[in-house]
Amino acid sequence: MTPTSIPTPPGPCRRVVLASIGSVLALAMAGCATTQLAPPVPIEPARPPIPDHAALMYGPMPEEEFPIPAVDLNELDPRYYRQVVNYPTLEEPGTVVVDPSNRFLYHVEDGGKAVRYGVGIGKAGFEWSGRAHVAYGRKWPVWTPPSAMIERQPTLEKWRHGQPPGIDNALGARALYIHQGNRDTLYRLHGTGEVRTIGKAVSSGCVRLLHHDIIDLYDRVQTGSALVVLS
Repeated sequence: MTPTSIPTPPGPCRRVVLASIGSVLALAMAGCATTQLAPPVPIEPARPPIPDHAALMYGPMPEEEFPIPAVDLNELDPRYYRQVVNYPTLEEPGTVVVDPSNRFLYHVEDGGKAVRYGVGIGKAGFEWSGRAHVAYGRKWPVWTPPSAMIERQPTLEKWRHGQPPGIDNALGARALYIHQGNRDTLYRLHGTGEVRTIGKAVSSGCVRLLHHDIIDLYDRVQTGSALVVLS
């Protein structure tokens, strides 16, 4: 018995079938060309929830002479939250130790402890290290930029005779003035509202803390307290 063959449609019908097959193939090929997957969009890791104690510690301070708003903690690395840490050291309690490499400032306490703060430090060319002392402090100080700074940043000329105190003042809510012997080093420990600068090297040598942290430090430090800036 001979195998049955499938008849090919005659004439126009055959052309219609072939055209249909061609159309299907064309659509299939077109479909392949347009189904390439777009590269995946990187997903940022979810931030951990802000602890209640941090939200309270860095909340608004309306009682200040110039009210201080809450810190946007989404802009602050949690490791720079103010906290009490173990800190074995030969320095006397009351000493202020600045660790520029790790962007921390320590106020040495009794019992091998210290209060640790996150800080912003001097950018390249403005670093300093050594021993000094806190000569005095000021609440809501006037900021007078040094002449050398005005030469580098002419826009500061308007403050040559002093920038009035306030929330936008360059020294912020508090300033601690650093001397070596009887000489003013022109370096300060001071406040800032620029949260993103904490943990960065951005200043002209001064050490900056959040307004909330410099207020806390100011209340702990005594006039004449030793200051050590690690190299």
